[in-house]
Amino acid sequence: MIHDGVLFETVFRHLSSEPSSRRVVRISPVLLLLLAVGLGLFALPRQAHADFRVCNATKSLVGVAIGYRAQAGWTTEGWWQIPGSSCATLIKGRLSSRYYYLYAEDAGRGGRWGGDIDMCVADNEFKIVGVKDCFARGYQRMGFKEYDTGRQGSWMVQLTEGASGGSAGDDDTNAGAKSGGKESTN
Repeated sequence: MIHDGVLFETVFRHLSSEPSSRRVVRISPVLLLLLAVGLGLFALPRQAHADFRVCNATKSLVGVAIGYRAQAGWTTEGWWQIPGSSCATLIKGRLSSRYYYLYAEDAGRGGRWGGDIDMCVADNEFKIVGVKDCFARGYQRMGFKEYDTGRQGSWMVQLTEGASGGSAGDDDTNAGAKSGGKESTN
């Protein structure tokens, strides 16, 4: 009912001794709209923040490549240029594989972070499907380190300086993480 510029009237029963008593509460259109929008925001599904991140805890610029299993087959991508004391997201969104592989080079000092799993890389920005015959296809072959995410939705690797001052270490900062050199078919 429209009365004195108010669009809606809502009728509530008081919990009183007189069952027939009523209280009329008028709600303005603006208040009703704000209430509807506010309730709508609570009803929206929340997306968890998940991704594969690499943090560079050194003082040098580091180039990073990642390998993973995709529908098209084993895939490597690079290069992410990560300045010292900063992080980069290599894969955005929830991780779909259990195993990911990482290779990185220190641009200033020549140090490397790698492992036992051979995958293909290129000199410039790349996305390569397949890990066999790297040289025959015009690519280079580098040893990547395997990270077993345990199917967690997100993962973070921190690249650190080695004990001798070179860039040789990494810190897998995820609880219960395993990393090794075995080949996986996941």
